[in-house]
Amino acid sequence: MPNSTTQNLLSFSSLTLKCTFFLTTSLRIFLFFSYSFHKFMAFNIATMLPFFLSFVFLYFIIANGGCELEQKKMFKVQMLQRNHQFGSKGCILPESRKEKGAIVLEMKDRGYCSERKINWNRKLQKQLIFDDLRVRSMQNRIRAKVSGHNSSEQSSEIQIPLASGINLETLNYIVTIGLGNQNMTVIIDTGSDLTWVQCDPCMSCYSQQGPVFNPSNSSSYNSLLCNSSTCQNLQFTTGNTEACESNNPSSCNYTVSYGDGSFTDGELGVEHLSFGGISVSNFVFGCGRNNKGLFGGVSGIMGLGRSNLSMISQTNTTFGGVFSYCLPTTDSGASGSLVIGNESSLFKNLTPIAYTSMVSNPQLSNFYVLNLTGIDVGGVAIQDTSFGNGGILIDSGTVITRLAPSLYNALKAEFLKQFSGYPIAPALSILDTCFNLTGIEEVSIPTLSMHFENNVDLNVDAVGILYMPKDGSQVCLALASLSDENDMAIIGNYQQRNQRVIYDAKQSKIGFAREDCSFI
Repeated sequence: MPNSTTQNLLSFSSLTLKCTFFLTTSLRIFLFFSYSFHKFMAFNIATMLPFFLSFVFLYFIIANGGCELEQKKMFKVQMLQRNHQFGSKGCILPESRKEKGAIVLEMKDRGYCSERKINWNRKLQKQLIFDDLRVRSMQNRIRAKVSGHNSSEQSSEIQIPLASGINLETLNYIVTIGLGNQNMTVIIDTGSDLTWVQCDPCMSCYSQQGPVFNPSNSSSYNSLLCNSSTCQNLQFTTGNTEACESNNPSSCNYTVSYGDGSFTDGELGVEHLSFGGISVSNFVFGCGRNNKGLFGGVSGIMGLGRSNLSMISQTNTTFGGVFSYCLPTTDSGASGSLVIGNESSLFKNLTPIAYTSMVSNPQLSNFYVLNLTGIDVGGVAIQDTSFGNGGILIDSGTVITRLAPSLYNALKAEFLKQFSGYPIAPALSILDTCFNLTGIEEVSIPTLSMHFENNVDLNVDAVGILYMPKDGSQVCLALASLSDENDMAIIGNYQQRNQRVIYDAKQSKIGFAREDCSFI
């Protein structure tokens, strides 16, 4: 069943015809031809042939795209606004369950546990600033891999990226896992490979809600030695060449730094990983002894990337290298699900699942890369030479979708053409297409669709088109431009909400289906 937010947000869909002249003309010709045929049947057929051919000609213009339809949706502006100013009074950890051979983990927005009053305008602006830092970090890492430079010679910005907005109460998603006999709340991130949590004894740890993982309390925990093959994989994945160069050469040390200045430092360990009643032995993770930065109150990060150290690769034997998620909105009480395993019967998708192939790129083998073949705004195809010639990353940690400057500018121009008549508002950080909708109850917003190889479409949900703080004075198009034409485009989590996104690493494909997210 559609959730209440979607029902209120999406009042109805309408089609605005741009080709009224052609449709009207064709209808008139058709009616005239029909009348003439019955009244003057005795006339020579050649007399009516030009009218018939005219009708056929106009029909094919319409059928083949000569007549474009602007697809729009009507929204109640107040429903785009934040419907909560406080976090939950109680903080119940997300749940998990086993069902039909798969594991279903409840996902919550990062801020649902906050007990303090939230200044949403300030938080959202900070969210965008740190999201920009994350994207810059990812672009630096991609350039390093493509150029083949040794990562050890470069700055910390070329290390594994992290969801930069995770200290904020919005737009990043958490699940609960078990390590040994202790529950840990972690942020899911398809742009990271290593799973890590804070550990005792901790030389320097940020404030965390709930106990920090204590290896001494677990009989199943073991430190990983620096001469192990897994430690060598760590060096390949992170570019960290100092895994065995420390005061304790017997342990495999790691350091992961992020573009926003955050970092985690510690040693690799092995432990029983559990969720939904299933336990995975010898799970390799980072035991962070020195952690600083924008991690909020969570225990750490769950790495869902494609390297050998990622959680998906380590559980491949059990779950077949397949996982999926449905990212919920930030509304109070909203929840989604992370399904680990290939069991589509657990999904609640409203449309059939359509799969597109991942782009094979050995230099970017840790990322999930797709072939973007087109974008429609309000049903109007955007023209750009980049379609089908490269790749676009899909990432759960990046918030706002980024496009090459030329493509973004073309999309922006079409959006402004269709979303006209509203007062312009100042830019909001990286978002430069903003409007003042104060006092306006309803607006008609163009739809947004992304097209991929194999004729697969991602029809962005209503909640992923406009980015709105607490009030309607600064409502922005929720996409942004990259700084360079050669940078890698990214699909952020804001445009993935209320979609079932299926990652099949074994078959090298990603699926999309419309779904109103929930855990139950």
